[in-house]
Amino acid sequence: MTSRVILISAALGAALREARFDDGRPLDASGLRLARAAAGRLPAAERLWVSPVVRCRETADALGLEDVPDAPELAGLDVGRWRGATLAEVSAEEPEAVAGWLADPGAAPHGGESVRAFCDRVAGWLDGTAHTSGRTVAVVEPEVVRAALVRVLGAPDAAFWRVDVPPLTATEFSGRSGRWNVRAGRPLAEPA
Repeated sequence: MTSRVILISAALGAALREARFDDGRPLDASGLRLARAAAGRLPAAERLWVSPVVRCRETADALGLEDVPDAPELAGLDVGRWRGATLAEVSAEEPEAVAGWLADPGAAPHGGESVRAFCDRVAGWLDGTAHTSGRTVAVVEPEVVRAALVRVLGAPDAAFWRVDVPPLTATEFSGRSGRWNVRAGRPLAEPA
């Protein structure tokens, strides 16, 4: 039995454009327009999921995926008290904490979730889909795609910071018996 999982990275919103830790802001006009332009370009799927984040929900709706259930395991990285701040702002106030967080995947100086724990959470969800046949599509934050890639490729957790995931791209994982293959970065729509 082959399982296919397609992770769709959310459209651009103000938080992502400003390099701000997610603070629940909606998509911006450009992100919404591009997501709507990509509607109808997703393959049929037996299962649909969405990260419980405003931007992901709005992306799913714009793509024409209505009434899709939330998958709490696919929530973005919990950055605790840094939520809503930019990395530059946090670096200016807590330079040692940021340096430690970026260097040690097990660190969580913000009081949220470590990168290692986050990668474990996403990998657990992905492993759970390995026992289902057919296709699963989920609209998620870019860091969810990064976490899945790190685990599927067997890369060290520190590689999490080395993967860029553009908005509105599809990353497909296919496999069986615990072995995954990856097809990464297919754009859903070209900019108008």
